[in-house]
Amino acid sequence: MLKCCSFAVFLKGGLIMAYVSREKLFSKDGLKAWSFIVFGTFVMAVGFVFFISPYKLAPGGVYGIAIILHHIFGFPIGLSGLLMDIPLTILGIKILGPRFGVKTIFGFIFLSGFITLLEFTWGYKPLVEDDALLSSIFGGLLIGVGLGLVFRSRASSGGSDIIAMILAKYTKMPVGQLLIMVDASIVLLSLLAFEDWRIPLYSWIVIFITGKMVDVVMQGLSYDKALFIVSDKHDEIRVKIIEDLDRGGTFINAQGMYSENEKKIIFTVVSRREVAILQNFIHSIDPDAFMTVLDAHEIFGKGFKSFEQAQD
Repeated sequence: MLKCCSFAVFLKGGLIMAYVSREKLFSKDGLKAWSFIVFGTFVMAVGFVFFISPYKLAPGGVYGIAIILHHIFGFPIGLSGLLMDIPLTILGIKILGPRFGVKTIFGFIFLSGFITLLEFTWGYKPLVEDDALLSSIFGGLLIGVGLGLVFRSRASSGGSDIIAMILAKYTKMPVGQLLIMVDASIVLLSLLAFEDWRIPLYSWIVIFITGKMVDVVMQGLSYDKALFIVSDKHDEIRVKIIEDLDRGGTFINAQGMYSENEKKIIFTVVSRREVAILQNFIHSIDPDAFMTVLDAHEIFGKGFKSFEQAQD
């Protein structure tokens, strides 16, 4: 989940200027990054206010806690999230050092502001009445898309991430595992607060869909496949790949583990349709061949994306 940083970075004299000087705000890349932050945080706010909060779902992060506090005490969600981030960011800077850029700070301010705006204009009623499952799905989709856009702008997350990083420093456990534990604790807190098993179960649906959508936004939908092919007919396969599929590839010298014979492994990247073509061809000439097919989320080079597109 997206968690907020805060104005606390201003407490480090001169730190904010160091970050600002590196930002080319009015360049093409700078404007694109800031538009991702603004639009991404707005999409996230819609997901929280229209779909997640009305059903008391707490999908981890500071806004999971803020939703719990709202339904128990009536506190505004946007303001609660931001107020929790202030001490967390101060603590993070104190223990971890200055790791939070200006884009991250303003991104989290935008998220809090958009949530607050929607709270007071739309209210706390669900967009879809009496359908927590559908709201969980679309809430997760929106939050995932928004969070992915924020990540695409090269802004980072704070909030419960900061707690995980601090714990990692003292426990030596991986940050990823600790973040799961922190967010899982927040989900379980919603069970204790509302005494309804459906709430944490729906919250896990939101977390799962959010993670998948972040991957889609960051890596894109790709139908390309990376192939590793081991075959004694490697020359015939090479001709098929180059002449019929108009693709390239690489020979990798290897040794069989069992026979200890010298082997050539073909590494190539093709489309999903071309996998079937190549698979049928290899089966016809060498039924004993070995082929591994892997999802290739991002490929840069001739015939695929240019390296300039990697910066988009």
